[in-house]
Amino acid sequence: MAKAHVLAIDQGTTSTRAIIFDQAGLPQAVAQKEFRQIYPASGWVEHDVEDIWSDTVAVCREAMEKAGLSASDVAAIGITNQRETTVVWDRETGKAIHNAIVWLDRRTAPICEELQKAGHGEEIQRRSGLLIDPYFSGTKLRWILDNVDGAQADAEGGKLAFGTIDSFLLWRLTGGKVHATDATNASRTLLFNIVDQDWDQHLLRLLNVPRSMLPEVMDNSANFGVTEPELFGAPIPITGMAGDQQAATVGQACFEPGMFKSTYGTGCFVLMNTGDEVKYSENRLLTTTAYRLNGKPTYAIEGSIFNAGVAVKWLRDSFKMISDASETQTLAEQVHYDHGIYLVPAFTGLGAPHWRADARGAIYGLNLNTGPAQIARAVLEAVVYQTLDLLNAMIEDAALRPSALRVDGGMVANDWLCQFLADIVDMPVERPRVAETTALGAAYLAGLQVGVYESLDDVTRAWQCEKRWTPRMEHRLRTGLIEGWQRALKRTLLEV
Repeated sequence: MAKAHVLAIDQGTTSTRAIIFDQAGLPQAVAQKEFRQIYPASGWVEHDVEDIWSDTVAVCREAMEKAGLSASDVAAIGITNQRETTVVWDRETGKAIHNAIVWLDRRTAPICEELQKAGHGEEIQRRSGLLIDPYFSGTKLRWILDNVDGAQADAEGGKLAFGTIDSFLLWRLTGGKVHATDATNASRTLLFNIVDQDWDQHLLRLLNVPRSMLPEVMDNSANFGVTEPELFGAPIPITGMAGDQQAATVGQACFEPGMFKSTYGTGCFVLMNTGDEVKYSENRLLTTTAYRLNGKPTYAIEGSIFNAGVAVKWLRDSFKMISDASETQTLAEQVHYDHGIYLVPAFTGLGAPHWRADARGAIYGLNLNTGPAQIARAVLEAVVYQTLDLLNAMIEDAALRPSALRVDGGMVANDWLCQFLADIVDMPVERPRVAETTALGAAYLAGLQVGVYESLDDVTRAWQCEKRWTPRMEHRLRTGLIEGWQRALKRTLLEV
């Protein structure tokens, strides 16, 4: 059974993890390292990709050591990653020409405004499924080419490579032999045609991006290459790759149209499977590739909340109200529903369905009784209210209502949050036995390619519910809380 083990690399916004999964989809060993966040200016967020690279190698080695496995015991590697984070590197040296610009970064708002004013919004959405926003990779790439000396000329001369973090890690793991990405990460760049499933020449011209910079786009389960032998002692095939939210969709076994999952990490991301049909949102949500297997894409509608777990991190690091995220549950349980505090966590703007890069965070209802418990509860409640906004928009777009909401990510370890979520969205909430569904999805995709798993049916059978919450809040209370949130949100939007 040794060869039934799969190594998943989960490269996130604040940390890098490696998890060894067995054939049953159960984690056998975990290693994790947090890395530095770089904030050069207000609304700007960067990462040093050398930190990410060294941490990736270190956690893979540590996880294999903890599991008692050598490289020859590992059937395959799957990679999942923070999606829109943008890297440009020199093909000869392999070095990035600028820090990675993180998906949260808002510096390209002026570029987006120009595109919007020029009337490109509808065509960009039709081709890419996306809305014009600094969130996506294309304008970040344009900013690097504009602001690094000689970058545009070097790009046109074939000297530079572009990729999201998955692509950069694949390049490094294979010793620069493979420059590729997968269909889910490609679909988040603003440069990829989701219908044709290829780079879009019109969008490339619009952003003046040379096609020679771009990686090959592959299925989510594919032979991406093998690791350099010296990294882990022997070559390991890399056979799975997906952006973090799509990987979580696979890990949650959301394979039928109308199934939803919501992931609560740095941000919150809700995806609804729409099958083989491209559905364009009427409510300012995104159309994206959920996964692509054997050349056949499955699509999803997605809503993105930029600030979820990062708001809890704000409580810990900036306000020192807590020393650990787990304390938020105890604090929230101390406060009654009528506390009257609403926090709109627009620290880096508001995502779907508002798409307001210029919005900033606000707290309403402060009084002399307001303390850490009320603020902590308001942070958790804000994540739930935003989830409701996304679900309502998705249900209206697709004319489908799910029977339950499957949740994952670090925040859902909080039982109070899960119950409040069930109450506010008014549907059952299900937490899986394996909470690390992002890494698990990457492992499933890698395992499918090498025969550890025979089909998606194996993944469906492996999914297990660890705990289920059902709505129990009185209707009038629920309605009043939601109306209070809507008032706070409206005031925030009127301020900008």
